[in-house]
Amino acid sequence: MKKFFGKIVSLTLAAVMMFLMAGCGASDGGAAGDGASVGDSAQGNTAAEGAASGEKIVNIGITDSLGGMNPLTNDQTWVNKYAVGLQFLPLVELDEELNFQPMLADSVTTEDNRNFIVHIDENATWSDGTPVTAEDVEFTFLKLASPVIANPTLMLYAFEGVNDDGFVEEGAESVEGVKVLDEKTVQFTTKYPIALTTFENTYAFYIHTLPKHILSQYSEAELSTLDWFNHPDVVSGPYRVTAYDVDHYISYTSNEQYWKGAPKIGKLNFNILDSSQIYAGLQSGEIDVTHHTMTAIPQEDYENIEALENVDVVYGSPVTNQSVFIQTANITDERVRQALVYAIDRNQILEQLMKGHGEIVDGFLSSASPFYDADIEPMSYDPEKAKALLAEAGWDGSRTLRFYVNSGDGTFVNAAQAMAAQWAAVGIKTEIQTVDLATLMTVAGTTDYDLFAVQYTYAPVDPYPDIAWLLGGEGSWTGYGNDEINEALAATQTAESIDEMKGFYSIVDKKVQEEVPMFSAYIISGQGAVSKRLTGVHANVYGFFINVHEWDITG
Repeated sequence: MKKFFGKIVSLTLAAVMMFLMAGCGASDGGAAGDGASVGDSAQGNTAAEGAASGEKIVNIGITDSLGGMNPLTNDQTWVNKYAVGLQFLPLVELDEELNFQPMLADSVTTEDNRNFIVHIDENATWSDGTPVTAEDVEFTFLKLASPVIANPTLMLYAFEGVNDDGFVEEGAESVEGVKVLDEKTVQFTTKYPIALTTFENTYAFYIHTLPKHILSQYSEAELSTLDWFNHPDVVSGPYRVTAYDVDHYISYTSNEQYWKGAPKIGKLNFNILDSSQIYAGLQSGEIDVTHHTMTAIPQEDYENIEALENVDVVYGSPVTNQSVFIQTANITDERVRQALVYAIDRNQILEQLMKGHGEIVDGFLSSASPFYDADIEPMSYDPEKAKALLAEAGWDGSRTLRFYVNSGDGTFVNAAQAMAAQWAAVGIKTEIQTVDLATLMTVAGTTDYDLFAVQYTYAPVDPYPDIAWLLGGEGSWTGYGNDEINEALAATQTAESIDEMKGFYSIVDKKVQEEVPMFSAYIISGQGAVSKRLTGVHANVYGFFINVHEWDITG
């Protein structure tokens, strides 16, 4: 199963915000580390202005940039998901206790792991008062599966009637795998058994239902570029976007007709900043909240943020994997891939750059997962073994490997440089290419790289879809496939106990450790921060916005 590149750190939003510097105006990217103001959005929605006007405003500081606001065309990275999810609710969300909570749906059930019955909450309505219906869900699915819109990330070929490329026929008005049973009930049918958690995590979590009564008038081609998504007037969620710039900010105003209750915060902003500006923004109060995966805080700022008197700091569970993917079509010998891991001192990198806030594992699963196998001992730092493996493989020491990393993740840029130095010490030359996240994702869709690294959050309760896609052979980020792994992954979908599933995932991680199509540089226990003037914020990787309408300002 090729599933979308799921829960990767972040992408955010876009372009024209000016950061106010102390005493002078500065263009975007101006550093705030010297005491300068981080700044507010182009609309000037600062906390101070909010207090003066009596309006409640919250600013969320994030790093990286947004892909866009159209749920039909953007990828499924964290920032894109949340940017659209505040307006168009998913069917379910995963909470901080790793349980799926209802959003639009109040129940998702199956008796045979092939037919999934989704019931929409009877109270769910659009902001114009129209009920959210099963037909809205069906409409959204068909547009996501449109070959004209051609979203490459949310692969829907698991469902009956959908072609193996993940698309239906152009202009299709129905599909066998999605049937409206009544106004509030829709049935999804898959071609093969999948676990309930996989259906919830892979599809119900990422399908952001759209209003058919508003959008059915447009062709599929028009929906691909429809400006309506940039300022929608009908939403199901607690907020609607009023303005955005993919590199600098997203501004929202509350949906007073939100069916779960009008939000207490009138305006919400995502301020897209350089990671070096986060500390200054928290210190000045111009940033109220940071998120464990959407905000890449430099490790050198961790202690300074912990010392701030105006924020509470929460370290998240170790769920975000600093994954390094190896294009096995280019590095074909597993001995060379093993040498890449033996040559680097991952524990030293974790201690020095992350101050130990995380862990080292081999494979995909961290200790936060119920399927984690603590008996799999990570490959040690052994440069002599790395040299021996390279010699055995006949490694060409004049060859230079292309290593792409996310420029928005300053901590890992430093880690990559340390890794490159350790690789050089055993005879592996690398050229580090730092690019923004959007460019990194574009490169990932090709084979024009040898290695690339990105923060990737594998859902602890359901790593199956991501692993299956990443190890899906030609066309995947690794170009690697293995029958033993495929059989073990398939078996997880019909396993009847956690212990049984743990055994199958152990097979996967052991094989990945052996043949190294990817490795984990480290697992991150990310730092999050919440202003003490806020109440109701669930600061964790998961469940962050489930109750955003209940957030409030006390000071």
